[in-house]
Amino acid sequence: MVQAKPISKTITSLDDLEERFNLFPTENEQLFPEWNQDLPELTDTETTTLDQIRNRFLRHRKRGSLAEGTINHLVISPLLTLAGLYDEPFFVTTEPEVQLLLEDTEELLRGRIDTLIIQQQLWVLVVESKSTIAFSVALPQALTYMMGNPNPERPVYGLITNGDEFQFIKLLKTDNPQYDLSNIYSLLLPHRNQLYDIMRVLKQIRQIMLSNK
Repeated sequence: MVQAKPISKTITSLDDLEERFNLFPTENEQLFPEWNQDLPELTDTETTTLDQIRNRFLRHRKRGSLAEGTINHLVISPLLTLAGLYDEPFFVTTEPEVQLLLEDTEELLRGRIDTLIIQQQLWVLVVESKSTIAFSVALPQALTYMMGNPNPERPVYGLITNGDEFQFIKLLKTDNPQYDLSNIYSLLLPHRNQLYDIMRVLKQIRQIMLSNK
């Protein structure tokens, strides 16, 4: 008999992913070149805007931890706007509920999560800034939701952030699913704006999504 279980309580570690989805980190160093190879350059206007976004975020962050909604308003929405991911031909949706049936374990995993989904190819997950644990839990949960992607023939990209830190994900949902991760970018580093690097990766992913249409 199939048991319904919440994703948030069932998938809390990478071990859970391996056990239920046979999903492992890749051993192929070239699986995810998009985050660090042949990245597009930024314009002067883009760097100026990114400096404004970072300064605005840090001004609010100095007062204490930030909730997901605040991070969305201060950082995520301006980033996606600047990257052109809200414009033609892209559409942004949210996933009201995800259901994944695991026949081997007779489990139906269900969950709701505040995730922006762009063209079913880029999933953006924001967690609160107050907890580093929340950021680590976000990775297996983001991968779980990405496994529900309806287009398994295409790679799926993810971006998880707690405002302070950002990390990109690439998932290949094949017979032997595998994933890889970018470095972690931090907005708290002094004298360097890593939003520049994040924007270059977003522009790269945008070009890939355009070529997949």
